[in-house]
Amino acid sequence: MKVLLISSSPHKEKSKTFFLAKGVLGGLLKEGCDCEAIHLDDFRIFFCKHCEECHKKILHCSVLDDVNIILKKMLEADGIILASPNYINQVTASMKALFDRSSHFIHCKRLLGKYIAAVVSSGSGQDKEVLDYIRFYAHTCGAQYSGGVSSAAHLVQEKTEEAAKFGRKLALDIKEKRTYPDQIELIENGKQHFREIIKLRKNKWQEEYQYWLDKGWLGNPR
Repeated sequence: MKVLLISSSPHKEKSKTFFLAKGVLGGLLKEGCDCEAIHLDDFRIFFCKHCEECHKKILHCSVLDDVNIILKKMLEADGIILASPNYINQVTASMKALFDRSSHFIHCKRLLGKYIAAVVSSGSGQDKEVLDYIRFYAHTCGAQYSGGVSSAAHLVQEKTEEAAKFGRKLALDIKEKRTYPDQIELIENGKQHFREIIKLRKNKWQEEYQYWLDKGWLGNPR
């Protein structure tokens, strides 16, 4: 069971967000997971230019930076923890830029069968909107949302036990391949939506169309 932690705090290991995320990693490690942590601040991540190159040719991009390194790590993981400070009721700009650059994941539900978890910290501790947004991102990419843990920055040390417990829950989701019917329905509805778009764009988004064809998701592709 391979779990990737993506942390977007510019303070990296010194951040309250990462402190909380380490608690989740502790629970995962106790369940035998292989964990890797990366900090977005260590990578060059530029903004999406909407060139659609990643739809024409899978994981190809005209923007030359480090994003594909991260996307490939996400594809290799069974579970992904998205850890972000709450900046004005949203993930950080670096995390949002990563999401924008992963639009191929959305078109082709590339995280299907994987689990996404959220870790959020803020000054106020009012983090529901950010947790909900990460949940939304998970479903658009085909992943089930295992849940999240959040805290006001000054209270993160009191959340260590809760974070570790959540880490164990995430590990069991992955190990037992748990399914959440309401989430599966949302993911399937999203797939239905993109099925028609992929058919309409088959001459332009050739590799994504072929991906859907290979998966047998198109029904009658004509």
